[in-house]
Amino acid sequence: MSVEVRIDPGRIARLLRLRGGIVERRLRERTSRVADIARSLAPGTMPDYIDWHIEEGPRSLQGVITCDHPATLYVLNGTRPHIIRPRRAKALRFEADGQVVYSKIVWHPGTHANNFLGEALRLGR
Repeated sequence: MSVEVRIDPGRIARLLRLRGGIVERRLRERTSRVADIARSLAPGTMPDYIDWHIEEGPRSLQGVITCDHPATLYVLNGTRPHIIRPRRAKALRFEADGQVVYSKIVWHPGTHANNFLGEALRLGR
């Protein structure tokens, strides 16, 4: 008796890429885990703006994590020291040491970069 087995790599690859298949389930788990880590590392209200989804890439499925907070780029890249001036009012209003302060100009010392998305990817591997 003779047995012949043929393996079709293309068919196996298509089977693995199916929606709801094992590859997608693992990708969902991993992407969700990395997004949760990013939420734990993100400053202020940024965790509320972090979301994730799975989409078709050029060759296969890919997990995508996004942060839609308006200051995301400033947090990821940091900022240089700069002057802040009022745009529509005559003075800036803010609190310092529990007291309300008004000023026509403020010197901002800048911020260090906080690449919480990259760090989440590194920790989630």
